[in-house]
Amino acid sequence: MRQDTFQAPDYYEIDDLLTEEHRMIRQAARDWVKRDVSPIIEEAAQKAEFPKSIIKGLSSIGAFGPYIPEEYGGAGLDQISYGLIMQEIERGDSGVRSTASVQSSLVMFPIYEYGTEEQRKKFLPKLASGEFMGSFGLTEPDHGSNPSGMTTHFVDKGDHYLLNGAKMWISNSPFCDVAVVWAKSEEGRIHGLIVERGMDGFSTPETHNKWSLRASATGELIFQDVKVPKENLLPGKSGLGAPLSCLDSARYGIAWGAIGAAMDCYDTALRYSKERIQFGKPIAGFQLQQKKLAEMITEITKAQLLALRLGQLKNEGKASTAQISMAKRNNVEMAIHIARESRQILGGMGITGEYSIMRHMMNLESVITYEGTHDIHLLITGLDITGLSAFK
Repeated sequence: MRQDTFQAPDYYEIDDLLTEEHRMIRQAARDWVKRDVSPIIEEAAQKAEFPKSIIKGLSSIGAFGPYIPEEYGGAGLDQISYGLIMQEIERGDSGVRSTASVQSSLVMFPIYEYGTEEQRKKFLPKLASGEFMGSFGLTEPDHGSNPSGMTTHFVDKGDHYLLNGAKMWISNSPFCDVAVVWAKSEEGRIHGLIVERGMDGFSTPETHNKWSLRASATGELIFQDVKVPKENLLPGKSGLGAPLSCLDSARYGIAWGAIGAAMDCYDTALRYSKERIQFGKPIAGFQLQQKKLAEMITEITKAQLLALRLGQLKNEGKASTAQISMAKRNNVEMAIHIARESRQILGGMGITGEYSIMRHMMNLESVITYEGTHDIHLLITGLDITGLSAFK
């Protein structure tokens, strides 16, 4: 088992801008990752298995619905706390953070925001505890960046809805107990439906042969004449804005999470460069390696400040979709670049499972395209600053 010796960089003393509670929450998540994730994650990734043994631990550190009120099982924390937890989890592994992000932002968030009181009481406490695991169905085989074109649909059958269609690239789907599924009504309006494991016609085949997010379970959601009780419709909001608001929350978590992956790569590369001797001295003493390391800590620091300010805006209810897109795009690009540069510093050792860098690099190849691709987020910013849509 690889010993986790991670030390978090804080070049601009950003900790001084956090509350004591923020630091305590982050430390609890950091300690848990070191104890329960780092020792097993390389083997889980090599085997392409999601380690279900960590589910209770994720719940214990408040990773499931951290900003959901305590009366529904959540931790009742603020948005910066949520971000810090995602940062620490992704420092361990992006796939594990994906599991927590889906549970929190894509399943618990819409049930809390758009569900009935009965739905909140039925599902949220069990999702918060990890007794129930959830998935989110928006992307389809033929509709990714254009979710409005979805073909999954339902019809009103009097005492229930009849749901047909399929969703693809769904985290947690192979073992989910509930799925928040977005589908079109007979009028063509998009609505959210809570589909439960065991409903006839509902299946969740797993996606295999992934080179990325190997320690995360990915699959499909398939609906063949699934009878969904009418009380499982989310009544609080309809239209494409409803699922997109969930994606805003998830993208915000990713903006923080990617920093964790970058930190881990940087810390590994810095430590290795001080120990690796070539030409009679540590490679950290050579100009090109110092250039790489100096640029890494600069970009990490910029990303930390971007995420922190975004968290403040989220807490004030002022963060826009475009601001969240900018942070997600910038921070993931930063992280994947640092992973690649760190891999070079380690040379051949960088591709082995003895170090985390190659796993982070492969994971980030998914993070840079999910929850809105790198290019789509650029166009969201472009639309915001010009007022002109490049999507159609």
